[in-house]
Amino acid sequence: MNPREYLEILHVAERLKDTPRHCTTSKRRTESVAEHSWRISLMAFLLKHEFKDLDIGRVVEMCLIHDLGECFTGDIPTFVKTDSDRETEDSLLNQWVKTLPAELSEEMAALYQEMDAQETREARLYKSLDKLEALIQHNESPIDTWAENEYELNQTYAFDTVAFSSWLTKLREAILEDTMKKIETESKAN
Repeated sequence: MNPREYLEILHVAERLKDTPRHCTTSKRRTESVAEHSWRISLMAFLLKHEFKDLDIGRVVEMCLIHDLGECFTGDIPTFVKTDSDRETEDSLLNQWVKTLPAELSEEMAALYQEMDAQETREARLYKSLDKLEALIQHNESPIDTWAENEYELNQTYAFDTVAFSSWLTKLREAILEDTMKKIETESKAN
């Protein structure tokens, strides 16, 4: 890859800094997709001693690239995203990945295929972290920024995704505990 190709890739990825997500931060600022991707990458890195049998570097790679399709479509919350939205995002992402230098294109395509198949523990860990980070962010944001359906989602979402790991299941239970505390204390305050 030459420096110009490298810069062009970074210019596309920069769009995620300006792509808002449906979550807000603890100080009420709308979160960007780039911030979400950074934090799930950090979450993966921090688990390297908990999941010693996994290739955490590969999980971090998945976390870093998982939302690049949103450079082209923007963020559509999972609870409103349709199959048509997914197809459009996947198509645009695949078209872009094919334009990358061959070695990088092949590597990214293989990662996306592994992520979609959800057959490896690495792919399941990435998917779990993606979902858990959103729950953690909701618990950190003021409750009056939650959509009505997020009260239920924060209590039920992702248990099935983390079920392959007792450690992740315990983490999900701790997040639920935080959710219940938040609903109880912040709902009373409003």
